[in-house]
Amino acid sequence: MAAGTDAGTALAPDCRACEFEKDLLAGGRCHPGEACIQLQNSRRIDGFLKRNPGLAERYLHDAQWERRAVAARYAPQSALKPLLLDDDEAVRRTVAYRVPVSWLDALIHDLDREVRITVADRLPAARLEAMVQDSDYLVRVYVARRLPAGRLFRMIADPDEQVRKEVARRLPPQSLALMAYDENLQVRQIVAERMDPESATLLLRDREWLIRYLAAVKAPPEALRDLLDDPVEEVREVARARLAGI
Repeated sequence: MAAGTDAGTALAPDCRACEFEKDLLAGGRCHPGEACIQLQNSRRIDGFLKRNPGLAERYLHDAQWERRAVAARYAPQSALKPLLLDDDEAVRRTVAYRVPVSWLDALIHDLDREVRITVADRLPAARLEAMVQDSDYLVRVYVARRLPAGRLFRMIADPDEQVRKEVARRLPPQSLALMAYDENLQVRQIVAERMDPESATLLLRDREWLIRYLAAVKAPPEALRDLLDDPVEEVREVARARLAGI
């Protein structure tokens, strides 16, 4: 390494040939150990473009994906549209965070799930229905969290229990009867906790004692007589207590 013009500053060998040596390096706007666009190192590239955001646009089509990905963080939003189709998923992930939501339709079916998760997190709720059948369960979880509650019916029978849990947390209480017989205990527990008292009677014969207990806590007392012979004491106890209060 050769010594720099400032005391204690060490230059990488390519600094002497770099176009930025005379102005940016001399002015402290780049440094080979902290902020350098020449190195194939995302942290140092980021350091460079953070200090010089006006140069970001010129690296949007660089041959190195690291430069394109970092440049996409700092370049003007209006210049990012070509990167919606970039070959590298890291670039498209950055773009998905930054572009206007009106551009996100181009990424709804992106091959990378992290890109699609970002889309599901940013897309206006009214346009999320296009993603309810995404191939990745985690994308569908994000969709279930944000889709308007009145449109969640298409996801009631989703093949993944994590998605159905989100649906059970957001479905209108009066519609939860549609999930009363879900195969997953945790889904039915959410249903039981949110159900209205009349609908809770559907769960009084559930195979799991916890669900019967939760249903017995809120169902009309007159519907609990069969639970006086329940095989689980906790269920019998809540049935007795509520019937005694009639």
